[in-house]
Amino acid sequence: MIRPVRAHEWREIRALRLEGVQGDVDRLAFAETFEQEAAKPDEFWQERAAGSSLDAGADAGARQFVAIADDGTWVGSSVVLIESAGGEDYEDRTIEQSGGHIVGVYVNSEHRGTGLVEELFNACLEWARERGLGRVRLYVHQDNARAQGAYRKCGFEPTGVLIEGDSLGCEVEMARAV
Repeated sequence: MIRPVRAHEWREIRALRLEGVQGDVDRLAFAETFEQEAAKPDEFWQERAAGSSLDAGADAGARQFVAIADDGTWVGSSVVLIESAGGEDYEDRTIEQSGGHIVGVYVNSEHRGTGLVEELFNACLEWARERGLGRVRLYVHQDNARAQGAYRKCGFEPTGVLIEGDSLGCEVEMARAV
């Protein structure tokens, strides 16, 4: 099942994020380390959950979606942020074109290759579409061929923009129409 998170689920959001930043391969996907994420106080996770949850309302600037297995285990997540041209993104870069920005993509290793990324992205794209956005982008590490392949399968294509990040190295911007 894919659904938006609720504000009271901040503990589950935190646990899934910590799971995501632990692996070496997954490390290419997140700017923060396990130690950095684990050190954040409960208030950080509560605010993050509240701001991107269904409880944030129709005017929220972000929405987090979670994939839940039949046994109730959280096995994946993605977040879509609304960006306005001329503003700054989460890495303090000027946003060239209004649209959505998908971040925080994670699927538990046992559920990779099952189409779960596509389902998470479909939820993100539908939410972006409902907000009148025409384009969604994401960044993916240049060495993360597995993720790039999954994103291509979801209709994302490289834009030609390369982002030289402070912590991860070079990332490729990929985008698609909503």
